[in-house]
Amino acid sequence: MSEVPPTLQHHQGPLYDVVRELEAHASEGGWDQAERIFALADTAELVRREPGLAASLGLDSGAVTPLTPIEQEPLAPGQSLEDVLAQITWPSEVTGIAVIAERLVLPPDVDVEIPADPQSARDFAANHPDRQEVRIVAAALRAGDAACALRLRSHDADDLVLTGPDLVPGLLIQLHATLEEETASDE
Repeated sequence: MSEVPPTLQHHQGPLYDVVRELEAHASEGGWDQAERIFALADTAELVRREPGLAASLGLDSGAVTPLTPIEQEPLAPGQSLEDVLAQITWPSEVTGIAVIAERLVLPPDVDVEIPADPQSARDFAANHPDRQEVRIVAAALRAGDAACALRLRSHDADDLVLTGPDLVPGLLIQLHATLEEETASDE
């Protein structure tokens, strides 16, 4: 029997439960989906503060899921996830953020060949013979925790979804930035 690669090991915890749940939900809809953003709420606090919303989500005070993802408004046509994330700040009641996105990834050895122009880079990636299509689910909490799940379109099976705390570090930096509390300037 071969050893399970580290990225296929079963990571545990509430944040990993959320990314697996969101990835499974996205998988049910197939590929070529729009990018999605979710606020993550502490379930017990959500039930206490917003009982009507909690009831509409099927939650009750005995809910066993510590974190509840709440889908946000869809991105406007032409908006990029990265641009939207750069503009988001969350109120303190939001415990974390999760996103679902599909991307083309290339092997690291072709990085030097990627054009600097964004449109040319997209065209280069879309036409490269070694490109891989991936679905990314990334989540971050105010406390600093992060979790990711990746599904390759070429290996589209539930038991091949990769999980880890830092599979998409650049995206996680953007997610954590949305959770930073704004400070009043002393001008």
